[in-house]
Amino acid sequence: MLDSLFKSGVAVRRLRSGLFGPWLDSFVGWMADLGYSRLTRRTHSVLAADLGAWMAEHNRVVSALDESAISAYVDGRKSRREHRGQAAHNFLKYLRAEGVVPSRPHKPDRSPITVCAKRYEDHLRRERGTCEGTVQGYVAVVRRFLRHRFGRGPVKLRRLEAEDIQTYMLDQARTASPRSVGNLASALRSFSRFLFARGETASDLSGGIIVPKATRISGIPSCLSAGEVDKLLDACDLKTPVGRRDRAILLLLARLALRAREVSRLELGDIRWRSGEIVVRGKGNTVDRLPLLEEVGKALATYLVKDRPKSSSRRVFFRSLAPLRPFQGGAAIGSVVRRAVQRTGLNPPVRGAHLLRHSLATRMIREGASLAEIGEVLRHHSPGTAEIYAKVDFDALRTIAPAWPLAGGGR
Repeated sequence: MLDSLFKSGVAVRRLRSGLFGPWLDSFVGWMADLGYSRLTRRTHSVLAADLGAWMAEHNRVVSALDESAISAYVDGRKSRREHRGQAAHNFLKYLRAEGVVPSRPHKPDRSPITVCAKRYEDHLRRERGTCEGTVQGYVAVVRRFLRHRFGRGPVKLRRLEAEDIQTYMLDQARTASPRSVGNLASALRSFSRFLFARGETASDLSGGIIVPKATRISGIPSCLSAGEVDKLLDACDLKTPVGRRDRAILLLLARLALRAREVSRLELGDIRWRSGEIVVRGKGNTVDRLPLLEEVGKALATYLVKDRPKSSSRRVFFRSLAPLRPFQGGAAIGSVVRRAVQRTGLNPPVRGAHLLRHSLATRMIREGASLAEIGEVLRHHSPGTAEIYAKVDFDALRTIAPAWPLAGGGR
């Protein structure tokens, strides 16, 4: 591997003769599999060899390489400290994966907030059977609340009062949307009931959690016109791997109304080429099957054949920058949409992945689809969820609205 990076045989022999020489060739191959560029592989191999020289100078053996050794090495060099640190940590990760260097001892987080949040998390999973997305969201809320209330000190749950929760919610409501405040209230109510059931609070504090009432269909969903959606898709550069990947993602959002998290969780086996359908793992652990539209199928096939990196992971979509890993959640999909919106020069008030989902629903209702049909396409659990789209067809509303009376009874 080193021979492919360096023209000089002398340079290759010098690298292989160092303390880390026996592992440099395979290290370079490991980095190539993760998608690192030729220049990065070359630089990392040189810096890894320099790390080995420093270790030898200080009479340290290979197995002594750890984070503290890397910190001392970087501090001892005067130039390129950031690059040296990055290369050294990548080399350490590789040696640990190969079993050459002992794994970093796992130190469980025993902080009071973590211990309390972990008990609540186990309750949601084992006793309540809560879906994973809700578990993660509720636990994150609880951790932030406990940190706000107790800081780094001991978590004395007996001292919690309804006023503590309400003060925290009012503070969050200054910058959060009404929907976010409602989700916050739901999480804290659930946590309050958990504490009371376990006898950790003297009373059930959930009854004191009050949020401003907001009508469910008070807002009009942000959306793009059909022409703007096409403009978004056409802005993907199909001559590049990133452009082909992004177009496939945008089509899943725009044509099938998938949620961002559903796209990130899509696996190779979920695309049923023979039956022409796609399996979607949705909210609440539901599993749905949608038709694999020709346009969507072609974009997916092009990406999978040309651009998806070889990996043991079954996930469909991967990062484009090294290390090449599958997308971990909906945030990455939302970033794809935001970059596409920025490329086209559009300026919608909302730029996340849900923008395309709303756009499809809005177009459907303007073309005469019923709310029930929209709810079926969007896979809403509640029949009333699609009611928000009843407000968007202004032209249709004008045809049934009575003329406004003028002064004196004229029209």
